[in-house]
Amino acid sequence: MDDSRSVAVLPPAAGYDLIGDVHGCGVTLSRLLERMGYRRQGEVYRHANRRAVFVGDVIDRGPRVREALQIVKAMVDAGEAVMVIGNHEFNALTYCTPRPDGEGYLRPHVPRTNRQIAETLEQFAHYPAEWREYLAWFARLPIFIEYPGHKGFSAFRVVHACWDAPLIAHHLGRYGSGHFDEQFLLASVEPQTIEYKTRQRLTSGIDLPLPEGMSIISSDGYERSSFRTKFWADNPRTYGDLLFQPDPLPDSVANAPISDADRACMTHYGPEQPPLFVGHYWLKGKPSPLAPNLACLDYSAVKYGRLVAYRMDGEAHLAAHKFVWEYVDP
Repeated sequence: MDDSRSVAVLPPAAGYDLIGDVHGCGVTLSRLLERMGYRRQGEVYRHANRRAVFVGDVIDRGPRVREALQIVKAMVDAGEAVMVIGNHEFNALTYCTPRPDGEGYLRPHVPRTNRQIAETLEQFAHYPAEWREYLAWFARLPIFIEYPGHKGFSAFRVVHACWDAPLIAHHLGRYGSGHFDEQFLLASVEPQTIEYKTRQRLTSGIDLPLPEGMSIISSDGYERSSFRTKFWADNPRTYGDLLFQPDPLPDSVANAPISDADRACMTHYGPEQPPLFVGHYWLKGKPSPLAPNLACLDYSAVKYGRLVAYRMDGEAHLAAHKFVWEYVDP
Protein backbone atom coordinates (compact mmCIF):
# COMPACT_ATOMS: atom_id res chain seq x y z
CA MET A 1 0.00 0.00 0.00
CA ASP A 2 1.21 3.50 -0.82
CA ASP A 3 2.33 5.16 2.45
CA SER A 4 1.85 8.71 1.14
CA ARG A 5 -1.07 10.65 2.54
CA SER A 6 -3.49 13.06 0.93
CA VAL A 7 -3.85 16.14 3.09
CA ALA A 8 -6.99 16.21 5.26
CA VAL A 9 -6.77 19.96 5.74
CA LEU A 10 -9.47 21.78 3.83
CA PRO A 11 -8.15 24.10 1.11
CA PRO A 12 -8.68 27.77 2.02
CA ALA A 13 -11.93 29.17 0.64
CA ALA A 14 -14.65 31.69 1.28
CA GLY A 15 -17.15 28.83 1.57
CA TYR A 16 -17.50 25.08 1.17
CA ASP A 17 -19.97 22.98 -0.81
CA LEU A 18 -20.57 19.62 0.85
CA ILE A 19 -21.77 17.01 -1.62
CA GLY A 20 -23.64 13.80 -0.84
CA ASP A 21 -23.37 10.21 -2.05
CA VAL A 22 -22.80 10.23 -5.83
CA HIS A 23 -22.95 6.44 -6.41
CA GLY A 24 -21.93 6.61 -10.04
CA CYS A 25 -24.23 9.46 -11.09
CA GLY A 26 -21.42 11.22 -12.96
CA VAL A 27 -23.57 13.31 -15.31
CA THR A 28 -25.72 14.56 -12.42
CA LEU A 29 -22.57 15.46 -10.48
CA SER A 30 -21.39 17.61 -13.39
CA ARG A 31 -24.77 19.37 -13.47
CA LEU A 32 -24.74 19.97 -9.73
CA LEU A 33 -21.25 21.46 -9.80
CA GLU A 34 -22.21 23.74 -12.67
CA ARG A 35 -25.38 24.80 -10.85
CA MET A 36 -23.16 25.91 -7.95
CA GLY A 37 -20.86 27.95 -10.18
CA TYR A 38 -18.03 25.47 -10.74
CA ARG A 39 -16.58 25.52 -14.25
CA ARG A 40 -14.52 22.85 -15.93
CA GLN A 41 -11.00 23.99 -16.75
CA GLY A 42 -9.20 21.17 -18.50
CA GLU A 43 -9.96 18.09 -16.37
CA VAL A 44 -10.82 20.00 -13.19
CA TYR A 45 -13.99 21.68 -11.97
CA ARG A 46 -13.01 24.91 -10.20
CA HIS A 47 -14.81 27.72 -8.38
CA ALA A 48 -13.40 31.22 -7.98
CA ASN A 49 -13.68 31.25 -4.18
CA ARG A 50 -15.30 28.03 -2.95
CA ARG A 51 -14.15 24.43 -2.50
CA ALA A 52 -16.05 21.15 -2.53
CA VAL A 53 -16.16 18.48 0.19
CA PHE A 54 -17.39 14.99 -0.76
CA VAL A 55 -18.86 12.83 2.00
CA GLY A 56 -17.95 9.50 0.34
CA ASP A 57 -19.68 6.73 -1.63
CA VAL A 58 -18.78 7.97 -5.09
CA ILE A 59 -18.69 4.38 -6.39
CA ASP A 60 -21.12 1.45 -6.91
CA ARG A 61 -24.71 1.11 -8.13
CA GLY A 62 -24.77 3.87 -10.75
CA PRO A 63 -24.05 3.90 -14.51
CA ARG A 64 -21.04 6.26 -14.54
CA VAL A 65 -18.79 5.31 -11.64
CA ARG A 66 -15.61 5.84 -13.63
CA GLU A 67 -16.64 9.32 -14.79
CA ALA A 68 -17.68 10.30 -11.25
CA LEU A 69 -14.34 9.16 -9.85
CA GLN A 70 -12.48 11.08 -12.54
CA ILE A 71 -14.30 14.28 -11.59
CA VAL A 72 -13.82 13.90 -7.84
CA LYS A 73 -10.19 12.75 -7.84
CA ALA A 74 -9.17 15.46 -10.31
CA MET A 75 -10.68 18.09 -8.01
CA VAL A 76 -8.99 16.62 -4.93
CA ASP A 77 -5.62 16.34 -6.66
CA ALA A 78 -5.88 19.98 -7.79
CA GLY A 79 -6.74 21.25 -4.29
CA GLU A 80 -10.30 22.15 -5.31
CA ALA A 81 -11.91 19.54 -3.06
CA VAL A 82 -11.41 17.01 -0.30
CA MET A 83 -13.20 13.71 0.28
CA VAL A 84 -13.78 11.40 3.24
CA ILE A 85 -13.97 7.70 2.53
CA GLY A 86 -17.41 6.08 2.47
CA ASN A 87 -18.31 2.52 3.33
CA HIS A 88 -18.45 1.63 -0.37
CA GLU A 89 -14.89 2.79 -1.00
CA PHE A 90 -13.71 1.02 2.16
CA ASN A 91 -15.56 -2.12 1.11
CA ALA A 92 -13.91 -1.94 -2.32
CA LEU A 93 -10.50 -1.79 -0.64
CA THR A 94 -11.16 -4.86 1.49
CA TYR A 95 -12.88 -6.69 -1.38
CA CYS A 96 -9.80 -6.24 -3.58
CA THR A 97 -7.10 -6.80 -0.92
CA PRO A 98 -5.92 -10.42 -0.51
CA ARG A 99 -5.69 -11.77 3.01
CA PRO A 100 -2.09 -12.05 4.27
CA ASP A 101 -2.50 -15.81 4.67
CA GLY A 102 -3.49 -16.15 1.00
CA GLU A 103 -6.93 -17.49 1.91
CA GLY A 104 -9.21 -15.27 -0.17
CA TYR A 105 -9.75 -11.55 0.38
CA LEU A 106 -10.31 -9.30 3.37
CA ARG A 107 -13.94 -8.91 2.27
CA PRO A 108 -15.27 -12.32 1.22
CA HIS A 109 -16.39 -12.74 -2.38
CA VAL A 110 -19.91 -14.00 -1.75
CA PRO A 111 -23.15 -13.20 -3.63
CA ARG A 112 -24.06 -10.20 -1.46
CA THR A 113 -20.63 -8.51 -1.68
CA ASN A 114 -20.28 -9.42 -5.36
CA ARG A 115 -23.60 -7.74 -6.08
CA GLN A 116 -22.68 -4.55 -4.23
CA ILE A 117 -19.54 -3.87 -6.26
CA ALA A 118 -20.65 -5.44 -9.56
CA GLU A 119 -21.34 -2.21 -11.49
CA THR A 120 -18.03 -0.67 -10.45
CA LEU A 121 -15.93 -3.68 -11.46
CA GLU A 122 -17.82 -4.01 -14.74
CA GLN A 123 -17.14 -0.39 -15.65
CA PHE A 124 -13.43 -0.83 -14.91
CA ALA A 125 -13.15 -4.23 -16.61
CA HIS A 126 -11.08 -2.73 -19.43
CA TYR A 127 -9.13 -0.34 -17.15
CA PRO A 128 -7.51 -2.57 -14.51
CA ALA A 129 -4.48 -0.32 -13.97
CA GLU A 130 -6.75 2.69 -13.51
CA TRP A 131 -8.85 0.78 -10.98
CA ARG A 132 -5.69 -0.11 -9.01
CA GLU A 133 -4.79 3.59 -8.92
CA TYR A 134 -8.20 4.43 -7.50
CA LEU A 135 -7.86 1.72 -4.86
CA ALA A 136 -4.51 3.19 -3.81
CA TRP A 137 -6.18 6.61 -3.65
CA PHE A 138 -9.01 5.27 -1.46
CA ALA A 139 -6.36 4.07 0.98
CA ARG A 140 -5.06 7.64 1.29
CA LEU A 141 -8.44 9.22 2.05
CA PRO A 142 -9.33 10.24 5.61
CA ILE A 143 -12.20 8.60 7.47
CA PHE A 144 -13.21 11.97 8.94
CA ILE A 145 -12.20 15.62 8.83
CA GLU A 146 -12.78 18.55 11.13
CA TYR A 147 -12.44 22.13 9.96
CA PRO A 148 -11.46 24.16 13.04
CA GLY A 149 -13.07 27.35 11.78
CA HIS A 150 -11.86 30.90 12.22
CA LYS A 151 -13.28 34.26 13.20
CA GLY A 152 -16.75 34.52 11.71
CA PHE A 153 -16.68 30.98 10.29
CA SER A 154 -17.90 28.09 12.42
CA ALA A 155 -15.97 24.87 12.82
CA PHE A 156 -17.61 21.91 11.11
CA ARG A 157 -17.11 18.18 10.76
CA VAL A 158 -17.50 15.61 8.01
CA VAL A 159 -17.81 11.83 8.31
CA HIS A 160 -19.65 9.40 6.09
CA ALA A 161 -22.07 7.93 8.63
CA CYS A 162 -21.52 8.66 12.34
CA TRP A 163 -19.34 10.90 14.51
CA ASP A 164 -18.25 8.91 17.56
CA ALA A 165 -16.11 11.19 19.73
CA PRO A 166 -14.27 8.51 21.78
CA LEU A 167 -13.39 6.46 18.70
CA ILE A 168 -12.24 9.57 16.83
CA ALA A 169 -10.15 10.71 19.79
CA HIS A 170 -8.49 7.29 19.91
CA HIS A 171 -7.81 7.39 16.18
CA LEU A 172 -6.35 10.90 16.38
CA GLY A 173 -4.10 9.81 19.23
CA ARG A 174 -2.69 7.05 17.06
CA TYR A 175 -2.57 8.67 13.61
CA GLY A 176 -2.79 12.41 14.24
CA SER A 177 -5.49 12.79 11.57
CA GLY A 178 -8.39 10.92 10.00
CA HIS A 179 -6.07 8.83 7.83
CA PHE A 180 -5.36 5.13 8.33
CA ASP A 181 -2.64 2.69 7.31
CA GLU A 182 -2.29 -0.88 6.08
CA GLN A 183 -2.30 -2.26 9.62
CA PHE A 184 -5.62 -0.52 10.24
CA LEU A 185 -7.05 -1.92 7.00
CA LEU A 186 -6.05 -5.49 7.86
CA ALA A 187 -7.43 -5.22 11.40
CA SER A 188 -10.65 -3.54 10.27
CA VAL A 189 -12.18 -6.87 9.19
CA GLU A 190 -11.58 -8.57 12.55
CA PRO A 191 -14.73 -8.01 14.67
CA GLN A 192 -13.02 -7.83 18.07
CA THR A 193 -10.64 -4.99 17.16
CA ILE A 194 -10.87 -1.23 17.73
CA GLU A 195 -10.12 -0.82 14.02
CA TYR A 196 -13.22 -2.84 13.12
CA LYS A 197 -15.42 -0.80 15.44
CA THR A 198 -13.98 2.49 14.16
CA ARG A 199 -14.44 1.59 10.50
CA GLN A 200 -17.91 0.19 11.07
CA ARG A 201 -19.16 3.06 13.23
CA LEU A 202 -17.73 5.96 11.21
CA THR A 203 -18.45 4.67 7.69
CA SER A 204 -21.62 2.61 8.30
CA GLY A 205 -23.18 4.08 11.42
CA ILE A 206 -24.79 2.28 14.34
CA ASP A 207 -26.77 -0.81 13.43
CA LEU A 208 -28.74 -2.62 16.11
CA PRO A 209 -29.71 -6.29 15.71
CA LEU A 210 -33.26 -7.44 15.23
CA PRO A 211 -34.50 -10.14 17.61
CA GLU A 212 -32.97 -13.53 16.88
CA GLY A 213 -34.50 -15.17 13.84
CA MET A 214 -36.13 -11.98 12.58
CA SER A 215 -35.14 -10.21 9.36
CA ILE A 216 -36.49 -7.55 7.02
CA ILE A 217 -36.15 -7.16 3.26
CA SER A 218 -34.85 -3.68 2.49
CA SER A 219 -36.05 -1.52 -0.38
CA ASP A 220 -32.86 -2.36 -2.30
CA GLY A 221 -33.58 -6.09 -2.06
CA TYR A 222 -31.17 -7.10 0.73
CA GLU A 223 -32.26 -9.27 3.63
CA ARG A 224 -31.15 -7.53 6.82
CA SER A 225 -31.04 -8.77 10.40
CA SER A 226 -30.25 -5.31 11.79
CA PHE A 227 -31.47 -1.74 11.34
CA ARG A 228 -29.84 1.69 11.09
CA THR A 229 -30.24 4.07 13.98
CA LYS A 230 -30.01 7.77 14.79
CA PHE A 231 -26.97 8.91 16.74
CA TRP A 232 -28.46 12.30 17.62
CA ALA A 233 -31.81 11.18 19.08
CA ASP A 234 -32.65 13.10 22.24
CA ASN A 235 -33.76 10.74 25.02
CA PRO A 236 -35.04 7.88 22.82
CA ARG A 237 -37.27 5.39 24.62
CA THR A 238 -38.22 2.80 21.99
CA TYR A 239 -36.46 1.28 19.00
CA GLY A 240 -38.85 3.21 16.79
CA ASP A 241 -37.42 6.42 18.27
CA LEU A 242 -33.98 5.32 17.05
CA LEU A 243 -34.93 4.11 13.56
CA PHE A 244 -33.20 5.94 10.71
CA GLN A 245 -33.75 4.11 7.43
CA PRO A 246 -36.45 4.02 4.75
CA ASP A 247 -37.57 0.51 5.74
CA PRO A 248 -39.95 0.27 8.72
CA LEU A 249 -39.54 -2.04 11.69
CA PRO A 250 -42.15 -4.61 12.69
CA ASP A 251 -44.48 -3.00 15.25
CA SER A 252 -43.39 -5.46 17.91
CA VAL A 253 -39.83 -4.15 17.60
CA ALA A 254 -40.60 -0.48 16.98
CA ASN A 255 -42.71 -0.21 20.15
CA ALA A 256 -40.33 -2.15 22.40
CA PRO A 257 -38.26 -0.26 25.01
CA ILE A 258 -34.54 -0.04 24.28
CA SER A 259 -32.59 -2.64 26.25
CA ASP A 260 -29.76 -1.59 28.53
CA ALA A 261 -27.32 -3.55 26.37
CA ASP A 262 -28.39 -1.76 23.18
CA ARG A 263 -28.45 1.62 24.91
CA ALA A 264 -24.83 1.05 25.93
CA CYS A 265 -23.94 0.68 22.24
CA MET A 266 -25.24 4.13 21.34
CA THR A 267 -23.38 7.39 21.00
CA HIS A 268 -24.97 10.83 21.02
CA TYR A 269 -24.21 13.94 18.97
CA GLY A 270 -25.52 16.79 21.06
CA PRO A 271 -26.76 20.23 20.01
CA GLU A 272 -23.69 21.93 21.50
CA GLN A 273 -21.39 20.24 18.95
CA PRO A 274 -20.15 21.90 15.71
CA PRO A 275 -22.18 21.38 12.52
CA LEU A 276 -21.76 17.86 11.17
CA PHE A 277 -22.31 16.61 7.62
CA VAL A 278 -22.91 12.94 6.77
CA GLY A 279 -24.19 10.86 3.85
CA HIS A 280 -25.10 7.15 3.84
CA TYR A 281 -28.76 7.04 4.88
CA TRP A 282 -30.87 7.04 1.66
CA LEU A 283 -33.23 9.86 2.61
CA LYS A 284 -36.16 10.98 0.47
CA GLY A 285 -38.14 14.18 0.07
CA LYS A 286 -37.04 17.79 0.27
CA PRO A 287 -33.63 18.23 1.93
CA SER A 288 -33.53 19.94 5.30
CA PRO A 289 -31.36 19.71 8.45
CA LEU A 290 -31.92 16.74 10.74
CA ALA A 291 -31.02 19.02 13.64
CA PRO A 292 -29.75 22.61 13.84
CA ASN A 293 -26.19 21.25 13.69
CA LEU A 294 -26.63 18.11 11.56
CA ALA A 295 -27.28 17.51 7.86
CA CYS A 296 -27.48 14.28 5.90
CA LEU A 297 -26.68 14.79 2.21
CA ASP A 298 -27.70 11.37 0.88
CA TYR A 299 -31.07 11.72 -0.85
CA SER A 300 -31.02 8.49 -2.87
CA ALA A 301 -29.52 9.97 -6.03
CA VAL A 302 -28.91 6.65 -7.73
CA LYS A 303 -32.53 5.62 -7.06
CA TYR A 304 -33.69 8.58 -9.18
CA GLY A 305 -33.72 10.86 -6.17
CA ARG A 306 -31.64 14.00 -5.69
CA LEU A 307 -27.90 14.55 -5.66
CA VAL A 308 -27.67 17.06 -2.82
CA ALA A 309 -25.14 19.64 -1.63
CA TYR A 310 -25.09 22.05 1.29
CA ARG A 311 -23.49 25.47 0.74
CA MET A 312 -21.63 26.12 3.99
CA ASP A 313 -20.71 29.74 4.68
CA GLY A 314 -19.65 29.47 8.28
CA GLU A 315 -23.04 29.39 10.01
CA ALA A 316 -23.30 27.57 13.34
CA HIS A 317 -26.96 26.67 12.72
CA LEU A 318 -27.76 24.96 9.44
CA ALA A 319 -30.62 26.25 7.28
CA ALA A 320 -32.92 24.55 4.79
CA HIS A 321 -32.41 27.20 2.12
CA LYS A 322 -28.69 26.37 1.93
CA PHE A 323 -29.38 22.96 0.32
CA VAL A 324 -29.14 22.69 -3.47
CA TRP A 325 -29.73 19.63 -5.60
CA GLU A 326 -30.05 18.07 -9.01
CA TYR A 327 -32.63 15.41 -9.77
CA VAL A 328 -31.27 12.24 -11.35
CA ASP A 329 -32.82 11.77 -14.77
CA PRO A 330 -34.02 8.17 -15.33
